[in-house]
Amino acid sequence: MDVLIVGSIAYDSITSPLGSAPNTLGGSATYAGLAASFHQRRLNLNNIGLVGVVGTDFRDEDFATLTNAGLDTTGVEVVEGSTFHWIGSYHGNMAQAETHETHLNVFESFEPKVPSHGSSSTITFCANLHPALQLSVLDQSTPKRASILDSMNLWINIALDQLIEAMKRVDIVVINDGEATMLAKTDNLVEAAKQVQSMASIPTLIIKKGEHGVLALHGDDFIALPAYPSEAVVDPTGCGDTFAGTLAACLANDEGAVSTKELREALVHATVSASFTLEDFGTKGIESISIDAYQGRLLRYCAITGTSIDSS
Repeated sequence: MDVLIVGSIAYDSITSPLGSAPNTLGGSATYAGLAASFHQRRLNLNNIGLVGVVGTDFRDEDFATLTNAGLDTTGVEVVEGSTFHWIGSYHGNMAQAETHETHLNVFESFEPKVPSHGSSSTITFCANLHPALQLSVLDQSTPKRASILDSMNLWINIALDQLIEAMKRVDIVVINDGEATMLAKTDNLVEAAKQVQSMASIPTLIIKKGEHGVLALHGDDFIALPAYPSEAVVDPTGCGDTFAGTLAACLANDEGAVSTKELREALVHATVSASFTLEDFGTKGIESISIDAYQGRLLRYCAITGTSIDSS
């Protein structure tokens, strides 16, 4: 298996200034998996597997969305009950979601079980989960190249020690700018990046800045990239997971130590991929990407930013 992705598979009910989408397919593993599957086709990778849990209400057509994308769903459990359901809305510049309701349902008792064929994947990505679950995944897997972890402010508040322990065990940590400054207790993002990297001895720290792009610290090297200038922002849900899933797929396309050049190129692809997700509700934006549309946007981004990468 090239990429193992562990996280939530959910139904989201989303409202934004451009409309609404009730009970639409979502979840961190879903967005990351669909993004990785697109790049699987682009890069001719092998298997990409999901580990998660859904309820007996999970629709057949949504399972088909995952399997038709070429995702291995061996690690997705179906448990009696209802699927995780998040209800939220966006307002103004849509930089932050407002959560109205969170129904964990079957996700509340989720205990990830990594299939045997996923335990030695090239890349293991622990999407946003309680750090105790991420540690369980790391105990069950030995990726050949790199392990990646995503997190959120809730775990900083209620499970900081476990989060730091999990961060110490992975090669790449992906968080957003608010989480970085919260961990480091400073509003200076560059200073925060250095402090967070130091507190958990993180080889590569990636800080998502939403509409302002991304900042990465790879060893002692800094990488800074802007976001893709999107005009049609419909629903930002899942953009960060799309970003991370793309990163995982791109890094699965090689072996050995990750170079700064390779990481920078992977971050370019991750940034461009996320720009498709926000253009429609739920997973529709990432589901509908064509290779030609992607290549065109990638070339435009490189021209705008003066970035030179292998666009194949």
